[in-house]
Amino acid sequence: MSAPYILVVDDEPDIRELVRDILEDEGYSVSAAENGEAARAALRQRRPDLILLDIWMPDIDGISLLKSWAEEGLPCPVIMMSGHGTVETAVEATRLGAYDFLEKPLSLAKLLLTVERALEAERLAQENVGLRRHAQPVVEPVGRSQVMLRLREQVKRVALHDTWVLISGEPGSGRETVARYLHANSSRRDRAFVDVRVGATAEGDFAREFFGSESDGKIHYGRLEQANGGILFLDEVADMDQAAQAQLAGAFETGEFLRLGGTEPVKVDIRVVAATRKNLQQEVDAGNFREDLFYHLNVVPLEVPPLRDHREDVPELLSFYVDYFVAHEKMPWRRFSVAAQNFLRNHDWPGNILELRNLVQRLLILSAGEEISLEDVEAAMGAARREQGGGLPGISFDQPLRKAREDFERAYLEYQLDKHDGNVSRMAREVGMERTHLYRKLRGVGIEIKDRR
Repeated sequence: MSAPYILVVDDEPDIRELVRDILEDEGYSVSAAENGEAARAALRQRRPDLILLDIWMPDIDGISLLKSWAEEGLPCPVIMMSGHGTVETAVEATRLGAYDFLEKPLSLAKLLLTVERALEAERLAQENVGLRRHAQPVVEPVGRSQVMLRLREQVKRVALHDTWVLISGEPGSGRETVARYLHANSSRRDRAFVDVRVGATAEGDFAREFFGSESDGKIHYGRLEQANGGILFLDEVADMDQAAQAQLAGAFETGEFLRLGGTEPVKVDIRVVAATRKNLQQEVDAGNFREDLFYHLNVVPLEVPPLRDHREDVPELLSFYVDYFVAHEKMPWRRFSVAAQNFLRNHDWPGNILELRNLVQRLLILSAGEEISLEDVEAAMGAARREQGGGLPGISFDQPLRKAREDFERAYLEYQLDKHDGNVSRMAREVGMERTHLYRKLRGVGIEIKDRR
């Protein structure tokens, strides 16, 4: 696994080399640039995890360079350095997104502490973005059944090695939870976990999304570079079209790729964890999935069991999600009656853990009193079945026609997206819309495709 990569930009050779030596002694990978032009060239070669940027340089000042990067979206935290800075300069740097401002002569202790805090803050920020986007509160897969004990032990063993992993299981069974648990137990735990819903990538956008792009000196870092040093999680990998499969297989085979518009190959150090609801070997046999890409991904297979195979874990899962919603969404605490728990233990759970999670949330909202009864559960599950059967849940007829139409469109598109497990191509065929127009419609009604699991 690669160490965090830091770019030091300073026109004074003594300072560049001193900072480089100190950081390398601390285990960081370091590159140095003597001016703005060299800094831009370094960013084209490799995306840094952190930039130390001097303000006064011969070709372009650090504030102007920071501003140009900020307009494109800062690739990483930036710490400014200056021996002649003013309060106004520090305020301007902070306004543009700099993490901190260090005065020269540098205090080595403060330098190391600031670097450590900036990297940790970025790691936590990326984790929080992922958790908010995918509502994934679980770090460790919940359950004391033999099935789940075996799965956790298997994941821990696999995590110790840097091999690529293919996770299979039904939708809602917790494949991403397993992937995150593997990441948390691996040597890459302090590096990025970049998750991508492959089937949700718009047609024609795959290369830019994964490999990034270069244009007029501006760089967009793709998913592969964002995951450098960490884990790239490819969810629903079987939904990738043939052209995308070929591009990804080529990058995995050579260990490098070109950004769109770029001329220099980019190398990254990543661990790939892929997930699928389908039998990928059958997809290969049917000609739907490239055999070479399959063998790249299927080094170590992991199977996540459906909830019906470990129903004895249902009471623990109910308690876990009650506690989660109370802590994170300020919902009132309630307990499930023994009769309700027994009923739910015998449910088939076609939607697996995701179905259970949504049911708990619904019951905490709708139930009254401290105890959720069997009657409450039956009523909530009956309402869910009616919704799945094509009713008009939550749509009021006592509102203007345009608002009712918007509510219906949102409910209809939510239903179709869930029905097709988030696969926009299949959904577009059924609803009779061109894929690009469908993406626009989904965004227009506020549906985030990447939230689907």
